[in-house]
Amino acid sequence: MNPELDQLKPYPFERLRILFEDAEPPASLPHINLSIGEPRHDPPHFVIEALISHLHQVANYPLTKGRAELREAIVRWLRARFDLPEGALHPDRHVLPVNGTREALFSIAQAVVDRHATAPAVLMPNPFYQIYEGAALLAGAEPVYLDATEETGFQPDFDAVPEAAWERCRLLYLCSPANPTGAVLNEDRLAQLIALAERHDFVIASDECYSEIHFDDEHPPAGLLGAAWRAGYRDFRRCLVFHSLSKRSNLPGLRSGFVAGDADLVQAYFRYRTYHGCAMPPPTQAASIAAWSDEQHVAANRLLYRQKFEAVLDILAPVMDVELPEAGFYLWPRTPIDDESFARRLFEEEHVTVLPGRYLSRPSNGTDPGAGRVRMALVATPEECTEAAWRIRRFIERL
Repeated sequence: MNPELDQLKPYPFERLRILFEDAEPPASLPHINLSIGEPRHDPPHFVIEALISHLHQVANYPLTKGRAELREAIVRWLRARFDLPEGALHPDRHVLPVNGTREALFSIAQAVVDRHATAPAVLMPNPFYQIYEGAALLAGAEPVYLDATEETGFQPDFDAVPEAAWERCRLLYLCSPANPTGAVLNEDRLAQLIALAERHDFVIASDECYSEIHFDDEHPPAGLLGAAWRAGYRDFRRCLVFHSLSKRSNLPGLRSGFVAGDADLVQAYFRYRTYHGCAMPPPTQAASIAAWSDEQHVAANRLLYRQKFEAVLDILAPVMDVELPEAGFYLWPRTPIDDESFARRLFEEEHVTVLPGRYLSRPSNGTDPGAGRVRMALVATPEECTEAAWRIRRFIERL
C-alpha cells in the first residue's frame, strides 16, 4: 500500500459519527441535520429534463475535454460573471470540465506538485476543506496551515507566512467564499497572491464553489481570473479556478464542475486526466450546458438562502455570538461551551446536528482556529432551519 495513506486523518463526518456513537436523541423530535453542506433546495427542472432527454448518449464514450458546447457555455458564464472581455478565455485552451470539484481539487495536487523537490509544501487556509490536506499528503508534500481567525477577518493571515514557506510552496489552495467562515478575498488581495506566485513559482488553486451564494447582488464575490486580468496577468499564469453546479444550482449529485485558467496548466492537467479516466458522462454534459446557461434559478436560490439567514439570525442573535457571513451558506458561531460538547449535547437534547469547528481545522501556532465554534449549514428547508434555530436557542438558554 501507499505508505502516505497512513497520514490521512479521519474525515470530519467519521469523527462526528464517533462523537455520537452512544448518544440517544429524543425520539419525539425529528432529526434536523445542519452539519453537511449538501444543498437541499429543489434542482432546476429544466436541467433534469436535459439530463433525461440525453440518457441515450450513455452508449457513447465521452471525451475527457467534454463537448465544445459545454466548454463554450462555461466560458460565456465566466466572462459574464467576472467581467472578462471577449477573447480573454478560449474554450479549447482555458477550460476543462470535471466531475465535481472535489475530485478536481484533489487531483490537481497530484498533477502539479513535484514530490522530488526539496521539502515541497502545499499552503491552505485553516479551517479548511479536508480534501486540500489529503491531496497535499498523497502528493508527497507537507500541508502548511494558514490560520483564519476573527482577528484576521476570518481570512488566512498571508502576511504572517515566512518567506521560507513561500519558497517551498508548490501549490496554494484558496477558498473564497470560504468554507466554513464565509469570508471573501477581494481583488487587491488576490492580485497580491498572484504576484507572490510569480515571485516564488507556485500554482494557485482557487476553490470558488460558493461564489454564487451571496447577499449583495451589486457586489458579488471576486474571482481569481477577474483579479488576474485586471492586474495585468492576461495569460492567467499560475492561476486555476474551480467552480461547481452543486451549490450554485442545487445539483450535488450531478457531479459537475470545471477548472479554468492558465492554458499551459489546463493542458498538462488534461493530459493527467486522460490517464485518470475522469471524462464527464454525455447526459451530465447536456444538463450542465443548460445549468451554466441560466441565471434565473441561481437568483431564486440566493433569495431563498437570504430569507433563511434572516430568520435564523433573528432567532439566534440574542443568545449566540453569530453574524451573517459575507457569502456562502454556513454560519460559524462561537459556542458557549467547547464545540464538541456543544454538538453532542445539542444532538442528545434537541436532535439537531452541527459540526464541531475543530473537525475542520488543525492546531497551529499554539491554537486551533476551529475550536470553540461550530459550522451550521443552512441547507434544509426554511421551516426546518427555523425550527432548528429555535431548538438551538432553547438548548443555549438551558446551559
